[in-house]
Amino acid sequence: MTQSNNRYRELRAFCQAAKTGSISKAATRLQLSQPSVSLQIQSLEKELQILLFERRGPRIKLTPAGQQLLEMANPLVDGVDNLVETFQTSASEVTTGPLDIAAGESTLLYILPELTKQFMDKHPSITVRLHNVTGKDGTAMMRDDTADFAVGAMDEVPEDLIYYPVYSYKPVLITPVDHPLAGQTSISIEDISPHGLILPPRGLSTLNQIDAVFQQHNLPCHVILEVGGWEVIKRYVELGLGISIVTSFCLRGHENLVKLPVDNIFRERSYGVVMRRGKFLSPQAKAFLEFMEPGIFSTDKSTAPAALNESASALNELKDSLGKPNPVF
Repeated sequence: MTQSNNRYRELRAFCQAAKTGSISKAATRLQLSQPSVSLQIQSLEKELQILLFERRGPRIKLTPAGQQLLEMANPLVDGVDNLVETFQTSASEVTTGPLDIAAGESTLLYILPELTKQFMDKHPSITVRLHNVTGKDGTAMMRDDTADFAVGAMDEVPEDLIYYPVYSYKPVLITPVDHPLAGQTSISIEDISPHGLILPPRGLSTLNQIDAVFQQHNLPCHVILEVGGWEVIKRYVELGLGISIVTSFCLRGHENLVKLPVDNIFRERSYGVVMRRGKFLSPQAKAFLEFMEPGIFSTDKSTAPAALNESASALNELKDSLGKPNPVF
């Protein structure tokens, strides 16, 4: 045992004896024998060449020198004894630092603005950096740890990533106000098939998902224009160049369009958190995710996914306990 370890034990025994006014009570708190505590205090007195206690039978009283040592030693001993708890508390506090979030344009436009504003108002010392990236680039950022996590939709999840859906949005058919479908109260896949569609490029999953539904019904999907961005798509539909199937979150209410529900044909789209499996989350990242989905780190599996940074299997177990279907990967 090193001299520093011995000194800590001696100081710890001394502080407990001083606080309790009793060698026996100090021994009970330290889970040591009474002779062991007495020997540690005597060793400290010998090393310092001072008398720390006045002995009065079973009771002890600090000498002036003992009182002086207690004032010096007590914060040190408490600091060591509470080191783990203090560190865990400090590590969980959100005070300052960067937060890097990868997201596509749609997520940045429709999901994150208000959420980011509220978070930054609450945590002004955290520097939030939003990275406008495609799905592949966002995945690369998570793999090389240049992004804490991503927010978006993910239909196929690689083995090294985990995905937890937070939001769900219905599909909507949008048409020009004078389009033949605009006056219908209900829409079928057969109604849509003859008309030209304006959709995101095939490199994104939206077009592939819509095309798959037409194939399931053995109907042609007439894509007359591929263009990126819901705002651009809405504008081209307003101009009468075609119709489109969009996610409901992109509709603000001021568009010069007719909006028709088609959730009887196409499935809802989920958007959520994507991160590298085994990723250690900074306090800033945890705070944002908790802000985004309160209770997301709860250990109560009946209410929320526990510790997304622990493992994908834990996340799947939580989804099962929630009774939620797994997202289509």
